[in-house]
Amino acid sequence: MERHAARRAVWALVISGAAGFMAALDNLVVTTALPSVRADLGGSLEDLEWTVSAYTLTYAVLLMFGAALGDRFGRRRLFTLGLLVFTGASAAAALAPGTGSLIAARAVQGAGAAVMTPLSLTLLTAATPPERRGAAFGVWGAVNGLAVATGPLIGGGLTEHISWHWIFWLNVPIGLLLLPLVRLRMDESYAPGARLDVRGTLLVSTGLFGLVFAVVNVNAHGWTGGRVLTGLIAGGFLLAAFIWHCSAHENPMLPLRLFRDRAFSGINAAGLLMFFGMFGSIFMLSQFLQNVGGYAPTEAGLRMLPWTGMPMLVAPVAGYLADRVGGRIVVVCGLALQAAGLALYALTISADVSYAAQLPALIAGGAGMALYFAPASALVMSSVRPADQGIASGASSALRELGGAFGVAVLGSVFAAQGGYGSPQRFVDGITPALWIGAAGVALAAVAAALAPRRARTAAPAVREREPAGV
Repeated sequence: MERHAARRAVWALVISGAAGFMAALDNLVVTTALPSVRADLGGSLEDLEWTVSAYTLTYAVLLMFGAALGDRFGRRRLFTLGLLVFTGASAAAALAPGTGSLIAARAVQGAGAAVMTPLSLTLLTAATPPERRGAAFGVWGAVNGLAVATGPLIGGGLTEHISWHWIFWLNVPIGLLLLPLVRLRMDESYAPGARLDVRGTLLVSTGLFGLVFAVVNVNAHGWTGGRVLTGLIAGGFLLAAFIWHCSAHENPMLPLRLFRDRAFSGINAAGLLMFFGMFGSIFMLSQFLQNVGGYAPTEAGLRMLPWTGMPMLVAPVAGYLADRVGGRIVVVCGLALQAAGLALYALTISADVSYAAQLPALIAGGAGMALYFAPASALVMSSVRPADQGIASGASSALRELGGAFGVAVLGSVFAAQGGYGSPQRFVDGITPALWIGAAGVALAAVAAALAPRRARTAAPAVREREPAGV
């Protein structure tokens, strides 16, 4: 029996890790392929921006809905559906005859990933014994870190040596291989008594849509543009209505009592701020290496590996340390180290800075990011009851995605206001204050994590409730 449970846990880790890799990879893989996409399909600059934003938009706004569907109708069942949608949309993106159809396929991809991602973490938690979850989350974090690390590199390499279509074709065989494994190797689970909160789902989904839609339009229309202000105001109003709904509804999709737990609220605040600083900084630094350093996209991706690739090496160790000394201290140290790395980069960067001079900042930032990922996931999942783990995972993922979207928009706006693309020095004038803001965001994340309890309360092992036969 124990051997059988161990095998189930290993398969859950393999499947959830592979699915998480695909979803995380498609956040970044398309960025280095955009010039080739434009040359092949045509379209305006705004069209190309939406090939990136369409995925982020649907991914962020549907994460909580995907988790709620899994809790109600079966996590394995909905995980399978999300994986199927994601795989089919990847094939559609590869076959897209124009930018409009490519944008539509990317939006559907994001919807599939929004269902798949939170449920992968919930299924992994349910299949793994509590004493081994830190190590499992460490491996899961390393795999997701690998996707972050290799996204620009894979996109640039496939585009340069084969075709941009293969950044999407890559997902198809992986998805087709995983589909039967999910059915054969993973157990079904439900949240006891889960009900689908339709009104709450509509309020939070449209509210998040408004905010993310506004953020992804900032660079094109500015913070005072009509569509940006409309999105921010409407999104804020709808989210306020969602909070009121959750406080008044008997069974809301997001129980506000979760945020009364200092571990849950603190680690989620830290996640939002960390992704704000991290994604905004990676967005700017990848451009710095190309526009000022003069590197090709593939070369720039390789030179970012000391930062983005560090989770592959450090995340499993972070999971082990979290099991021994507690996740909170590991997360706080990781965030402090990443903030220090960004601050060091801001102090070091110049128009003629050598790559060797950038390495210490890259390594420090990457090691800090790696120390954060796995323990943060474990803290979120251990701070709630097993019945709440699906929606907790969805809420946590949605907050991180929103933080990343705001980070790209805010740091990009600071860059445009203080500098620009006109010359290497103007680029440095813009990126330096942007990096300082990124460092400040991650430092605030460390403070938020430090305010969480020293140890989250340990959740009871997740029970796999099964529906009676024939239901």
